[in-house]
Amino acid sequence: MTTAPNSFGETDFEATRELNLDLDRSRPESQGIGRPLAPNELGASHDDSITDLERTLLSNVWSHRPQFWALGLFIAAYVLGCGFAQSLAIVPGTGISIWPPSGLFIAALILAPRYSWPWWVLGGCLAELFSNFLWFHSPLPAAILIYAGNALEAATGAWLVNRTCRSPVRLETLQEVLAFVALAGGIAPVVSATIGSATLAWFGMQSQTFAAAWPLWWIGDATGVLIVAPLALVVFQNWRGKAQLSAARWMEACVLGLIFLGVAALSLSGYLPFAYIIMPPLLWAAARFEFRGAAVALTLLALITALFTVSGASQFVGDPASERHTQIMLQLFLAISAFSALIVAAISRQHQLAVLTLRKSERELQQMLDALPIRIWSATPTGGPLYFNKRYQDHFRAVVPNFEPFEEPDIEKLAQELIHPEDAPVVQRTLRNCFETGDASVMRFRWREKDGAYRWAECRVEPRHDEDGAVAQWYGVSIDIDDEMRAQEALRERERELSLLVDMVPSNLWRVAPDGETTLANRHMADFLGMNLEDKRQLEVMFNTIFHPDDMQAVWDVFGRCLRTGERFAMKYRLRRADGVYRWMSGRAEPMRDESGRIVQWFGLCHDIDDQVHAEEALRRASDQLAQATRAASLAELSASIAHEVNQPLAAIVANSHACHRWLSAEPPNLERAKITAERITRDANSAADVVSRIRALFRRTPQARLPEEVNHVIGEVCRLMADEIATRSIRIETDLEQDLPAVALDRVQVQQVLANLIRNGMEAMDAVVDGSRMLQIRACRDGPDAIRVEVRDSGTGFKDAERLFQPFFTTKQQGMGMGLAICRSIVEAHGGRLWMANNETRGATVAFTLPLAASEAP
Repeated sequence: MTTAPNSFGETDFEATRELNLDLDRSRPESQGIGRPLAPNELGASHDDSITDLERTLLSNVWSHRPQFWALGLFIAAYVLGCGFAQSLAIVPGTGISIWPPSGLFIAALILAPRYSWPWWVLGGCLAELFSNFLWFHSPLPAAILIYAGNALEAATGAWLVNRTCRSPVRLETLQEVLAFVALAGGIAPVVSATIGSATLAWFGMQSQTFAAAWPLWWIGDATGVLIVAPLALVVFQNWRGKAQLSAARWMEACVLGLIFLGVAALSLSGYLPFAYIIMPPLLWAAARFEFRGAAVALTLLALITALFTVSGASQFVGDPASERHTQIMLQLFLAISAFSALIVAAISRQHQLAVLTLRKSERELQQMLDALPIRIWSATPTGGPLYFNKRYQDHFRAVVPNFEPFEEPDIEKLAQELIHPEDAPVVQRTLRNCFETGDASVMRFRWREKDGAYRWAECRVEPRHDEDGAVAQWYGVSIDIDDEMRAQEALRERERELSLLVDMVPSNLWRVAPDGETTLANRHMADFLGMNLEDKRQLEVMFNTIFHPDDMQAVWDVFGRCLRTGERFAMKYRLRRADGVYRWMSGRAEPMRDESGRIVQWFGLCHDIDDQVHAEEALRRASDQLAQATRAASLAELSASIAHEVNQPLAAIVANSHACHRWLSAEPPNLERAKITAERITRDANSAADVVSRIRALFRRTPQARLPEEVNHVIGEVCRLMADEIATRSIRIETDLEQDLPAVALDRVQVQQVLANLIRNGMEAMDAVVDGSRMLQIRACRDGPDAIRVEVRDSGTGFKDAERLFQPFFTTKQQGMGMGLAICRSIVEAHGGRLWMANNETRGATVAFTLPLAASEAP
C-alpha cells in the first residue's frame, strides 16, 4: 500500500486510519451502551451500523477525490492510449494489440490513495466508453464488460504491487522490478484477458474464439503495462522536479538519442536484418540513465514501432495470411525489449546505490579515521607506506620540512626524522623485525612535536592475514601517552619517596598477607632484627623466632584470632634485637579491605617502649615511696588541723572555767551565773569534739550526713556566735543576704566552721587599719541557676602572695599555723563547691565560695 503523499490525494495509511476510527465510532459499544440488546434492537442496531459504514465510506471517497485537472489528464491519456492500440490492432474493432491504457491505469492506482480509486475507475469508464464510440464501435454491454475486465486488472495489479513493494513504488531495485513485472505485467493481465476474451466469444465479435483471443489479449496488456506504467510512474513522481544532469550527461543523452532513433528507424524499416539490433542502445539508455532512461527509450521505441507499423513500412507488416504472426512478433518484441530494459535499469540502479552506499561508507570511515584522537597508518607486507590519516599528515607537514613533495614517504626515514635519537634505532629494529617475521609488536618512544618538544607515544603494529595465512597488510596505531608516562614517573617517584619515608620512620613497620605470611619489613626493623630484606626465606623464618619465649604463644594466639576475625591487633611483647637483647614493644596492626570488605593485607607497627616500661617501673616504685611520705604528711596535717581548730574551743573552755571559778568563789556564790558558765563549758567541749570528728572525717574521706539548710540562717548563727569577738575588735558587720534563697544540702557544722574562719581572717586583716572604718561585708546571692555564692569582703591590707594562701602550712600571721584556708577549701570542695579569693580595687580583699543546689554526696 502507498504511504507517501502524492499529487493524487492522501496516503492509504491515512485513509485506512480514518476508516478504522469511523468504524470504531459507529459501533454501539463505543457509544457507551453497556446493556444487552433485544432482538429487535439488535437488528435496528445492525442496520444503523451498515448505514453509518456506508456514510463513512462515501465521506472518505468524497474527501479523497482527485483534482479535476489530474482526472481530466488521465481521461485524455486513456483515450489516446486506446487510439494507439486501435492503430496497431490485430483484429480490427477489438483493440487486441499493445494496450497502453492498462499501464496507465495501473500506474494511476499504484500512486493514488485507495479511497480515490472509484474516481479513477469512473474516469477510466468514461474514457473507455468515449474511445468505444470513436474507434471500437462495440456493443455497449460488450464495451462495459471489457472495461470491467480492464478495471479489475488495474485494481489487482496495483493492489499486488503496493502490497509487495515498499512505498512509494519507484522500481529502483531488481526485486521491485521483478515483482512489478510478475504481478502487474504477468498476473494482472490474466484478469483482463479472461474477461475480454470471454466477452468477444460471447458476443461473437469478429468471429473470435476464447482460446484464440486470450493469448493475444494477455500479451498486449502485459506489453502495455511494461511500456507505459514505468513511464507514467516516472512522470507522476518527478514531473515537478528538475533534471539533475551535468553537461556531459546531457551530451551523452543527446548522442544516445540520435543513435537510438537512427538504429530504431533502420531496424524497424527493414534496412537492418532484424529488429532486435535496437537492444544495445536501449540497454545503454537503461544502464546509463537507469529507470528514467529505460522508460523514455521504451516510449520512443513504442512510438517509432507504431509509426512504422501504421505507415506499412515496418517489418512487422505482412500479408493478411501472416499478419497474425507478425503482430504476435511485434508484441513479443516490445515485451522483451521492455522487460530487458527494466531489468538492466534495475541492475544499474542497484549498482549505483551500492556504489553510493560504498562511497558514503568510505567517506564516513575516512571522516571517522580523521576525527579519531589517534594516528593511524597502513603499509604493504614489506613495509611500504599505503595510508596515513589526517592527523599523521598534519603532523608530518608541521614537523617534517618539505613533506608535500614526498609521494611515498618511507616509514624508516620518518622514524629517523621524528623519533628521539635515543629511541629511533630501537624503533627501526622493531619495525624491521615485524616486517620480516610477521609478528605484532608494541613500541614506546619519544615523538617530536611541531614546537620541537618530545612527547611519549605508543605504537601498536598488527598484521592482517589473507586466506592463506600470509601477511596482506600492516596496520599501526600511535597514541599519545605522554601524560600517562609522566604520571607513571610521578607515581614511581612517589613510591620511592614513600619507600624512603617508610625506611626512615623510627619504628618497625611490617606487612603480612591475609594468611599470615610476612611480605614486607622496613629498613628500621631489618636493622633492629639484623636480617637481609632481599632474603624472603630468612624473613619468614626470623619472624617465627624473634619473640620472647614467654610471649611467643600469646602473640601468635592473639594475632591468629585477629587474622580469622578481622579484629584490630594490639599487644605488648618482647622482641629479640640483633645483639640478642630482648626489648619491650607495643605492636598494633590494622587490616586493609577492598570495596567488598575482603581483607587484602595487614599493616602493622612495632614501637620500642622498653625505656618507657622501665621508666614506668621506676615511677611505680617512686609512687609507693611518695604514698608513704604522703601518709606521713597527712598525719602531720591532720594533727595540725586538729590543733588549729580545737585551739579556739579549748581557749573558750579555759576562759569559762575561770569565770565559773570566780562565780563560785564569790560571797555568796553566784550559782546562777556559775550554772550558765558551766553550760558554756559543756557547749565548747562538745564543739571541740564535733570539730575533731569533722576534721577526721574530712581527711579520712568518710561521708557525713547533709541536711537541707538555709544559708542565710547559717550566716546568722555564725554572726551571733562571734558577736562578742566582733564587738571586742570594734568591727562593724554589714550583711547583704538575698531573700528566698533555696535550701542547700550541707553539713551545718563544717559550713559554720568555714564562715567563722573567713570572718576571723577578715577581722584579723583589719587589725592594722587605724584610719577609716573597719567594716566587714557578708553577702549571699544566687550564682546562676544551680548554685549559691557567699562573699566575705574586708577593708584590710589585702593579700600579697595570693597563689600560696590555700597551701597547707602557709601563713601570713606571726602565730598562725597556715591550715585555716586549706581546711576551708577542703570543706567547700567536699560539698561540690569552689573557694577563691581576690584583692579589692581600693583596699582589702574578698574571699568567696559557692555551694551547689544539688550538692554532691560523694566524699
